[in-house]
Amino acid sequence: MSHAPKTLYVAIIGATGGVGKAFVSQLEALSHKQLQLPEAKATPLSLVYASRSAKALVREYHHPIKFSTLETDLNTSTTPPLQATQLAEFLSKAPGRAVVVDNTSSQEIAEAYPLYLQNGISVITPNKKAFSADLPLWDGVFGSAANGDAPNPATAGFVYHEPTVGACLPVICTLKDLIDTGDIVERVEGVFSGTMSFLFNTYMASHPHPGAGDPKFSAEVRKAKDLGFTEPDPRDDLNGLDVARKLTIVARLCGLRVQSPTSFPVQSLIPKELESCRSGEEFMSRLPEFDHEIDALKKEAEAEHKVLRYVGSADLVKGELEVGLRKYDPSSPIGGLKGAASVISFKTKRYVDPLVVQGAGAGGELTAMGVTADLIRVMERLR
Repeated sequence: MSHAPKTLYVAIIGATGGVGKAFVSQLEALSHKQLQLPEAKATPLSLVYASRSAKALVREYHHPIKFSTLETDLNTSTTPPLQATQLAEFLSKAPGRAVVVDNTSSQEIAEAYPLYLQNGISVITPNKKAFSADLPLWDGVFGSAANGDAPNPATAGFVYHEPTVGACLPVICTLKDLIDTGDIVERVEGVFSGTMSFLFNTYMASHPHPGAGDPKFSAEVRKAKDLGFTEPDPRDDLNGLDVARKLTIVARLCGLRVQSPTSFPVQSLIPKELESCRSGEEFMSRLPEFDHEIDALKKEAEAEHKVLRYVGSADLVKGELEVGLRKYDPSSPIGGLKGAASVISFKTKRYVDPLVVQGAGAGGELTAMGVTADLIRVMERLR
């Protein structure tokens, strides 16, 4: 006796940004693919809610939103986004299981994850806030998740957040496999930021033209900003907190009770004199005044035949974390990075020679791919 496949109802928060648009496109392709599978292997997907900062589409009776007109319909909508309690109630009344996909970086939205999970709604996100903020939120999320410590896993939602560390790079799933199979992770180290990777890969590789002065760090920051590799205000990259958040997530998954991304040493590359700049452009205009500080570090590394890299490292044996500039041999996995690639190495009891995960770790399409892969994981768990 065959049974109709169970539909999974999808809500997207942040449907029109770089990651959001890419995810909607991938979700549409995945939805079409499910319709072509045998019933026993299919999970039909129904998009029933989509929102951006001030607008939302909400389908009464959970009727599906059309992918072909989603962006236009959302732009012309006069409906404001639902509050977390309203969205949880709406999805709880769906005729099947539901999932919230949060493509924002909002702390407020992240704080609602336990509510969704407790109502049987799964959560998928590249938002680092819930997993790197203060420990009570971390505990609340995993204490409410079916793949965590939920009191009643059968009725709780699942939480997946692979893209919070390396976009589509298999960092979290690799780490989870190591731990779940009984390996002991001793050290995690790597270049976690595609922006910082690009900056120092190009800065260390650049050579002056005949008759020109040495290439300057500020010029590399300007180039990265113009190419779209940095945040609109590059200080949001140079302060090191993005790397600190990712390192916090990794360390917590390894069992360390890291209080917050500011509870361990993080080297900021923002000169103290520029911390109070009123705008990103003011900061950029004054950054050349301080090129000599990083230039001195570059020359020091070159004298040792090494390169500078901005890394995060967690010594799980000693329980110590730190983020900052370090010198590496150019032939090492970290020292040999090119472009905007990320690399994370795991030294474990089994992997005396570290296991290395490397590749492009940033960009809307790649981050959306990580989100879509997590959605497939939820589909498999609920099938």
